[in-house]
Amino acid sequence: MEKNTKNKITLFENKEIRRHWNTEKEEWYFSVIDIIEVLTKTDRPRKYWDDLKRKLIQEGSELSEKIGQLKMIAEDGKSRETDVADTKTVLRLIQSIPSPKAEPFKLWLARVGYERLEETADPEIGINRALKTYLKKGYSQNWINQRLKSIEIRKLLTDEWENRGVKEGIGFAILTDEITKAWTGLTTKQYKNLKGLKKESLRDNMTNLELVLNMLAETATTEIHKKKESQGISKLKSDARAGGNIAGGARKKLEKKLGNSIITKNNFLEKENKLKRVKN
Repeated sequence: MEKNTKNKITLFENKEIRRHWNTEKEEWYFSVIDIIEVLTKTDRPRKYWDDLKRKLIQEGSELSEKIGQLKMIAEDGKSRETDVADTKTVLRLIQSIPSPKAEPFKLWLARVGYERLEETADPEIGINRALKTYLKKGYSQNWINQRLKSIEIRKLLTDEWENRGVKEGIGFAILTDEITKAWTGLTTKQYKNLKGLKKESLRDNMTNLELVLNMLAETATTEIHKKKESQGISKLKSDARAGGNIAGGARKKLEKKLGNSIITKNNFLEKENKLKRVKN
């Protein structure tokens, strides 16, 4: 399967579904495991999918042959091969899964495809959709403004990496880890563990201060790349550490003034669950 795809996560009823956009075919590819999980609500989606694949093969179905594989970010933050399917194949797959979510999911798939066409014509539409999604989930306007800015800064950084020959996936993960370790003292995985996260986005669960410092680290790294005109993973890693250290120094100075750590286990999921308990 072609690898010239863009990595994104989308939501169906607040559940994350990993997807890739193939620019040549102009087609979304969705993680089969994620779809199984939201449709069946099973805590063992991989086993469900393995059993379903065997059943389809026994029945003579060609559906499993339509399944491809692409690298996607797994729960541990690493890029791993996972089964994916395009929209047409997903619709056929849904027919094999008894679920009350089947019809709502079909409508969701249609909307996702239409939204992509709109966003290609006008990127601002995508930004506005992201803003509305965060508002619906309960984030503050101040936090959302920071988060949208962080997306822009991250894009500038990853564009710089791509221009310098770094491949999306493992290459991005290595450099991101260098930045994270330099400014927080933690690996990306340790940082997510601190916040009790699995598939969830680390940035979506940062506080305002954490976001600001992460943006400083990534902006500094981008500018260092440009100044040094660095090439090769070794030099880019050195730049990443230097950029992260700039934010790390700012963090330590501020922590000394505040008398407490800026790196915190607090996350949005925890806040959301507390609100739900209060309402119930």
